Amino acid sequence: MGVTENDTKLVIITGMSGAGKTVAIQSFEDLGYYCVDNLPPTLLPKFLELMKDASNNIQQVAVVMDLRGREFFDTLFDALDQIGNQDWLEEHILFLDAKDQSLVSRYKETRRSHPLANNGLPLEGINQERKILDELRGRAHNIIDTTDLKPKQLREKIVKRYGEEEQEIFSVNTVSFGFKYGLPIDADLVFDVRFLPNPHYIDHMRPLTGLNSDVSSYVFKWTDTQIFLQKVTDLLEFMLPQYKKEGKSQLVIAIGCTGGQHRSVAIAEYLAKQFASNYITHVSHRDIDKRKGH
Repeated sequence: MGVTENDTKLVIITGMSGAGKTVAIQSFEDLGYYCVDNLPPTLLPKFLELMKDASNNIQQVAVVMDLRGREFFDTLFDALDQIGNQDWLEEHILFLDAKDQSLVSRYKETRRSHPLANNGLPLEGINQERKILDELRGRAHNIIDTTDLKPKQLREKIVKRYGEEEQEIFSVNTVSFGFKYGLPIDADLVFDVRFLPNPHYIDHMRPLTGLNSDVSSYVFKWTDTQIFLQKVTDLLEFMLPQYKKEGKSQLVIAIGCTGGQHRSVAIAEYLAKQFASNYITHVSHRDIDKRKGH
């Protein structure tokens, strides 16, 4: 289900505590929605004013509203009545639910207390929350029962329901770096190319980077480089679909050499181009100018 042309889409995510609202808001973020977690209903009218501002380009918004009391509930219905009168806005309420036994089990697993459980017993809080949310559940446009759903399955349901047709949300991010400056903390896969001949020791190449054709030609002319690229490409061609199938929204592939200026830059660029036809790809060079002091 995509956004109606010229309309702003607002998805309100609510439902039972422990039913998966955190997974839901992360899924909407992967879909490109502007996301706000735990927005108090009293702030919703003001938030709508900001959304309507013509100076921004926000077309898809998802907000989590975790109702913790009757006063919030009443305020939300007032806000929903206002939304219904906005012809520029497409409103959608997503209600996440689960059976009591499943919710109790999740609270025990995480050792969290239910926000409405005054005596610490999760079931008491769950019963109170059901009473508060019963009317809102009846107004929901979409109800998802997460009792038997794993996080990955909930994410798939949301992508199928709210994503644009054939929308691609899996991306491959290739980053070059220098080992002397430390490993990228967000890397999923790391490849060390310090075994390849180093252009740093060629005088006229020393101030250049792997973006320069002379440097990249030097890096790629060696047999070892060609064998490495073939093996890495074969490995990634197998692994990328598996990561996508598993539910990852992005994969960060880090290519490292000594200083992050020559070899890693050239190879990161090469790998990004190799997979650009099948995936959304991004390439960045973390340490490309570190040696120059930039």
